[in-house]
Amino acid sequence: MRALVTGGASPLGGAICRRLAAAGLAVVVHYHRGAAAAEALAGEIGGRAIGFDLADPAAAAEALAALLAEGPIQVLVHNAGIHIDAPLAGMRAAQWREVIAVSLDGFFAVTQPLLLPMLATRFGRIIAIASVSALIGNRGQTNYAAAKAGLIGAVRSLSREVASRGVTVNAVAPGIIASPAVEAVMDARRIAEIVPMKRAGTPAEVAALVGFLASAEAGYISGQTIAVDGGMT
Repeated sequence: MRALVTGGASPLGGAICRRLAAAGLAVVVHYHRGAAAAEALAGEIGGRAIGFDLADPAAAAEALAALLAEGPIQVLVHNAGIHIDAPLAGMRAAQWREVIAVSLDGFFAVTQPLLLPMLATRFGRIIAIASVSALIGNRGQTNYAAAKAGLIGAVRSLSREVASRGVTVNAVAPGIIASPAVEAVMDARRIAEIVPMKRAGTPAEVAALVGFLASAEAGYISGQTIAVDGGMT
């Protein structure tokens, strides 16, 4: 069985790829700009890397058609996303559009072509990586929160469309997860002020939930948004 993880070379994406590979899936690591990291990860887990821009529908369609020529993808984890933070009063239209294009438009671009081949197998797992920002908001992230909240709405609706065909659709909403980007803007004291558990989560903790949702054991869980946020919500 094959899995595709968008944004697979990021710290969180890498943890998800490793978890799925450990479960026996053949993992396709998607990247846009991080080719070297994606190729290295693919080599590590015995998978393969594929590069295309999720914000370019034609490029995504071409790449996915080539992938589907080799057979269906039965596990899809849409992890790709970008931050361009700014207060809405000062946000440029391009900042809004770019964030929406990767997270929300990207979900359509990657899911729609894979859906019918997945349904034909009568088994599928679609997991969208949302964010705690979509659940409680965050100053300076109106664009990001809107994109991730859109994913949650898409997950709820799509889950109803495909439930009778053995395909589940869920969202995972990470909170503050340890990464170089988080460490650059937030120290341990600030994290302890925000998170009831007084620490950042780890990519492996998020990947553990994704791995379960991708498994056969999670076959009666669909349309849900599950936070991994140390009690923030």
